[in-house]
Amino acid sequence: MDTPAPLRRLLACLDLTRLGDADTPADIAALCDLAARLPVAPAALCVHPEMITSARDGLLRRGLAGVAIATVVNFPDGAADPARCRREIQRARGAGAQEIDAVLPWRALLDDDPDAVVACLMAVREASGPLPVKVILESGELGSATRIREASLLAIHAGADFIKTSTGKARVHATPEAAEVMLQAIADTGGRCGFKAAGGIRTPEEAAQYVAIAARLLGPLWVTPTRFRIGASSLAEAVLAQLSPKPPEA
Repeated sequence: MDTPAPLRRLLACLDLTRLGDADTPADIAALCDLAARLPVAPAALCVHPEMITSARDGLLRRGLAGVAIATVVNFPDGAADPARCRREIQRARGAGAQEIDAVLPWRALLDDDPDAVVACLMAVREASGPLPVKVILESGELGSATRIREASLLAIHAGADFIKTSTGKARVHATPEAAEVMLQAIADTGGRCGFKAAGGIRTPEEAAQYVAIAARLLGPLWVTPTRFRIGASSLAEAVLAQLSPKPPEA
């Protein structure tokens, strides 16, 4: 399959995601099948903690041992509960999680309680140990560029490896406007922290907007799976559809 370079880059940065409340091992097997159909392996599969084992087994059976298993904690509500964060991360690590996507306590931030936010973020960082941590800001609920920037900086200074737009469960998902603020915060702090766009990104054209913002603010060489991710599964299907268009009807 001849895959254009921009689509190869998108696929390599993809966190294939399945976070339905009623997910079953069969659903995760289907997600693994999707990963195996891609011409470029995704960066990770992101699943609920109880599906970590199914995801790992499914990837191994399909020869995709190099694809990381990411999971979510403090999800999707983002409660300001450091003990819960530690407990969920310990269980996820025990099950074999390789990346942690944790929800920032965004309600505490809206209540002008940054100390509660920092306490949770520090608990997440400590409990995750060497695993990469992606902090989900829930940017659509923060309501302003000022709040999004504040949340970004709190997460970055607490040791986040990535800041992520959304859980995909809120009223507003990822937007280019929120990404601009988050990526500017990353640039202003030296570009060490990565960025993940997630929630409602369904087409390569939509994903390309986030690539373009990151490349403009941090340089095209920064946009690699170690620093840039897109959380989606329908995006992968759309890429496959572009690569294998249906023949015209007679």
